[in-house]
Amino acid sequence: MKAVNTMKVTFPAISRNEGLARSVIAAFVSQLDPTVEELSDIRAAVSEAVTNAIVHGYRDQSGMIDLSAGFDRENNLYIRIKDKGCGIENIEQAMTPLFTTAPEGERAGLGFAVMEAFCDKVTVKSAAGKGTTVTLKKRLLTRYEQD
Repeated sequence: MKAVNTMKVTFPAISRNEGLARSVIAAFVSQLDPTVEELSDIRAAVSEAVTNAIVHGYRDQSGMIDLSAGFDRENNLYIRIKDKGCGIENIEQAMTPLFTTAPEGERAGLGFAVMEAFCDKVTVKSAAGKGTTVTLKKRLLTRYEQD
């Protein structure tokens, strides 16, 4: 991807920062003039990825989350959520709807399913003990216009 614009923000992995992540991504994506539905989809997918990093990646430990995004001239939006938590041993199993490592949580086991429903592509890379990177891709209907 040859990015037209990019951004990156790092924040502590605490639940109150889920709203921060949604707001930051919404502000960045707004320059593409997304539809209300597109913006809602993107915010929901990012929220799920950040929540997964907090709840499953760090499991009540402290840590940081990197949120980065960029888009190209064809309005392909790429969003990356990265943590340095415990990692995922079996990505395929983790992406199975209703599978969870935290059954006590609300909506447990639906995070990846929500991301996949709202994005064109979801890629997960992880290593046990080293963390997880989730990359979301969504093509927006509008066109980026150069200044």
